[in-house]
Amino acid sequence: MVTMKAETFFSANEKKQIEATIAGIEQKTSGEIAVMVVDQSDTYPEGRILAGILSGSLTALLITHRFFDESLWYFIPLAVIFAFLFGWAVRYAPPLFRYFIPAGRLESEVQERALRGFYEKQLYRTRDQTGVLFFLSLLEHRVWVLADRGIYARITPEELKKYAHLIAYGIKSGNACQVLCHEMEQVGEVLAAHFPIRDDDENELDNEIIIGK
Repeated sequence: MVTMKAETFFSANEKKQIEATIAGIEQKTSGEIAVMVVDQSDTYPEGRILAGILSGSLTALLITHRFFDESLWYFIPLAVIFAFLFGWAVRYAPPLFRYFIPAGRLESEVQERALRGFYEKQLYRTRDQTGVLFFLSLLEHRVWVLADRGIYARITPEELKKYAHLIAYGIKSGNACQVLCHEMEQVGEVLAAHFPIRDDDENELDNEIIIGK
């Protein structure tokens, strides 16, 4: 459905770079970093319906005006046919598809999907509740940085949103890996200040990128 796929979004070398960045961060803090990438956070059926109705109706109107003297007998069936065609085709044009989905809807679905991923992958099961998830949703070009309760005692959600917005910009500009690693390191410095490494620290979360659907 989308041109960018979670499995291939980062190259093999980029995945290694991200994993190495996480490992380096966790040498300085008891906080745990995880990265999750998904194709999309929702299927947005209303976006396909709206795209189909608007595009199909406009196309049918132009055709009937040009060839059939604006006859309703031709307009209605043509509008239905083109609505189905455009509703199907828009799924393969993410920039156009996003245009038919309200920004607030995109934002809320990414947030909800990030929260679900946090619990599905059991990222909350750290000793001091210091897990941090960097969640990338490709269709929406949005990022959500979600932290466990132990982190929120020291870092506000508003602060984490700033890092998320910078990473999202990196995705749009084609520098996702570089920007992601940089912003993870910035968060790592904050974690190290508030949650320094313990003598008996263990790597509680896998450093490999989590691929979701």
